[in-house]
Amino acid sequence: GAASVVVGHPLDTIKTRLQAGQGYGNTLTCVLTVYRNESVAGFFKGMSFPLASVAVYSSVVFGVFSNTQRLLSQLRHGDPARAPALADVALASMVAGFISVGIGTPVDLVKIRLQMQTQPSVKANIKVKATVPGSPVYRGPIHCFRTVLQKEGLAGIYRGAGAMLLRDVPGYCCYFIPYTLFCDWITPEGCISPSPSSIWLAGGVAGAVSWGIATPMDVVKSRLQADGVYLNKYKGTLDCILQSYQNEGLKVFFRGITVNAVRGFPTSAAMFLGYELSLKAMKRDQTETNP
Repeated sequence: GAASVVVGHPLDTIKTRLQAGQGYGNTLTCVLTVYRNESVAGFFKGMSFPLASVAVYSSVVFGVFSNTQRLLSQLRHGDPARAPALADVALASMVAGFISVGIGTPVDLVKIRLQMQTQPSVKANIKVKATVPGSPVYRGPIHCFRTVLQKEGLAGIYRGAGAMLLRDVPGYCCYFIPYTLFCDWITPEGCISPSPSSIWLAGGVAGAVSWGIATPMDVVKSRLQADGVYLNKYKGTLDCILQSYQNEGLKVFFRGITVNAVRGFPTSAAMFLGYELSLKAMKRDQTETNP
């Protein structure tokens, strides 16, 4: 999990700026603008909180997914170790996506608020807060979390949860199912488990596919969570979708899709490789300790 955050955060910052920021014509312009205005450190804004919490988040997501599969195999076949059917993988993915929102929403909110707080804000017919757009609002992740909790309550911390639910439930289906299918496809006959290179490739492909498909709702989630740094434009998920479509057309929901897909490959490859190798190492240790 930690490896995936470090690998993917710079591109995640670019993705968030493209989706929720203003004044960027394309990905290259966004990269150059961030570097020119904020140097290399600008690409790593908001990384500390996801990095600190990713162990818990990844443990929950992969733990729920794996244990749901085992439970379904036990219920259907009486053997939790039996290879799950495709329908079981899909259901386990949906459960993992649903559970992940509870942990992931506050983490994403803090990350996006920190990524967006130096953005110039577009003038609108909305009363602007006292803070001048472009000046930092939050001193760090803890201050950001505390400030949002004090000013907006628990609802503020979980702002964008509906959009994240609509993103993650189908998103995790398009994450775990391609990984499982691709791993089976590229693993030679007779092999008990896929090789590290197979895991890396299957994980990367699964990440690129899932993030590409999840981009429209990811745009909505990013906008909802960035909203509130300076302005409060959106009343909820549906309002954000309608305003975004009316103002910028259908293409707005595909902002950052290239960055999402490109970022999805190395981050998911690192995630799955770390997960599978960690499991193998722990199982080996258990075998050596309890022969």
